[in-house]
Amino acid sequence: MSAVLTERLVAVAHAARNAGHGGKGAIYDAACRELCLSRASLLKKIKEVTVTPPRKRRSDAGQSALARDEAMLISALLMESTRKNGKRLYSVGDAIETLRANGMIRAEFLDKETGELRPLSESTISRALRTYGLHPDQLMAPAPVTELASLHPNHVWQIDASLCVLYYLKPSADSRANGLRVMDHAEFYKNKPKNLARIANDRVWSYEITDHTSGWIYVEYVMGAESGENLCSVLINAMQERGGADLMHGVPLILNMDPGSANTASMTQNLCRALGIQMIVHKVGNARSTGQVENARNIIERKLEPGLKFQPVNNLDELNALAKKWRSHFNATAVHGRHGKTRSQVWMSILASQLIKAPSVEVCRELAVASPESRKVSPKLRVSFQGREYDVSTVPDVMVGEKLMITRNPWRSDAAQVVLVGEDGREVFHVVSEVVKNEYGFARTAATIGEAFKRHADTPAQKAIKEIEQLVTGTDSLAAAETARKAKALPFGGRLDPYKHIDDAELPTYLPRRGTAHDLAAPKVEFPPLSHVEAAKQIKPMVEAAGGEWTADRFQWLAQRFPAGVPQDQLDTIVAELTSPAVGLMPPLRVVKSA
Repeated sequence: MSAVLTERLVAVAHAARNAGHGGKGAIYDAACRELCLSRASLLKKIKEVTVTPPRKRRSDAGQSALARDEAMLISALLMESTRKNGKRLYSVGDAIETLRANGMIRAEFLDKETGELRPLSESTISRALRTYGLHPDQLMAPAPVTELASLHPNHVWQIDASLCVLYYLKPSADSRANGLRVMDHAEFYKNKPKNLARIANDRVWSYEITDHTSGWIYVEYVMGAESGENLCSVLINAMQERGGADLMHGVPLILNMDPGSANTASMTQNLCRALGIQMIVHKVGNARSTGQVENARNIIERKLEPGLKFQPVNNLDELNALAKKWRSHFNATAVHGRHGKTRSQVWMSILASQLIKAPSVEVCRELAVASPESRKVSPKLRVSFQGREYDVSTVPDVMVGEKLMITRNPWRSDAAQVVLVGEDGREVFHVVSEVVKNEYGFARTAATIGEAFKRHADTPAQKAIKEIEQLVTGTDSLAAAETARKAKALPFGGRLDPYKHIDDAELPTYLPRRGTAHDLAAPKVEFPPLSHVEAAKQIKPMVEAAGGEWTADRFQWLAQRFPAGVPQDQLDTIVAELTSPAVGLMPPLRVVKSA
């Protein structure tokens, strides 16, 4: 805009400001004819070169004729009709019309000039929704986040797996051919699932690992799919010392990851448990928690992968060789926006106490598949594990006969680790040493007979037994308890009545129940008859006891009365007859010979 035009526009604005009511129009029309501008262009240019006083705030600013309850219903319908991808199916106007038709809202205002109720306009309702903070644009905004900090390099690592959406790898024997193929959208998309299934095993996956403090990026490519085997393999490789500018290595204290099935697989858990790595898995849908490693994927897609189209890659080894070259250069040269230094420069500030060297690849792979095993504690406070014995007497609250979870110690070949659960619910590892034995099979720490005496410290069970012994005997020392036991003192001082609950019990009074007699007749028991002599032996004391006298006449009477033998069940009857006066006076029988 020229200085002449600016001066003329200022003069027009000054004249319009001083004009009376209704006089601005003529001044603007004359200026439009003079400057060959439309009314809109003239006013726009005047606004650019003049200072307009702020508009007076309305007295009803911040207020709305739409009640908050009705605003809540409109917002609820809009949110309920919104897809997970953020697309809103109902417009504000459609939601208002639907709710009015169902009689759920009125959304009206009183026209003070005419005294009639008129519906609120869509724009007024939209402003009211924003005033109440209920507009979908406000409700769907990202939730506020808290900045997370780490203490030093290798304090926290973040890891994630990503499917390469642009390439798949077909190994080629021709070094001039590019085995890395571009996935043409016309050939590979959701409506052609067979094409995707055909190259499923050739899809390229990348695992990204970032050090949270320095931002150092480690990337490695794998084939197939996201799995526990691939994750453990990449994590083990990242922890190894590789030399050169490929700096980041060592065992992190914390591994932060998403809740994917591969990340929570038993192999990963076993490896982290054995190496003492704390696993932190963020909740589903909270990818922002691992935003650093998510951003690393974006950097790799923009910095590394575009060049793969122009560089022949025949197999996975060549692809990972390029990835190593790229990450060494990028981490050493790119300046991080948070700390203003290169990632390698910040990672090199790690202290010796913070850099925990990882075991070899072979040992780490063994740890990834070896879960803690249950072992029973022997009376010597030892457990057997992998053909060796380990002394667990130093494990807190260990007891004979209980079972401990034990696993290999990756840092020492002569020790193992007992896995316990601490008070905070986290796993605690206790290192236990191997029991070294001499040529006779005795432990080198064993006490020699006649020279030394050693005993283990009391286990919790032994301590409890001693306390119980004093409680039962009512004493305050073990010596007094032994004395009480020798004196045969009653347990608890005789205060315990084991049947008191029976004596104190009030049993109900039961009415007798009527029954039916059994119709079974008792069997008759018959005994073999006694000889006359045997019967006389039993009858004689009975007769004498009744005041009679046993004579030859009575024996002769018995023989004549029962010539075949005396029945055993009639002895009482026979005694009664023998002692009766009639039988007692009976003259003895005589044998008369005929002439």
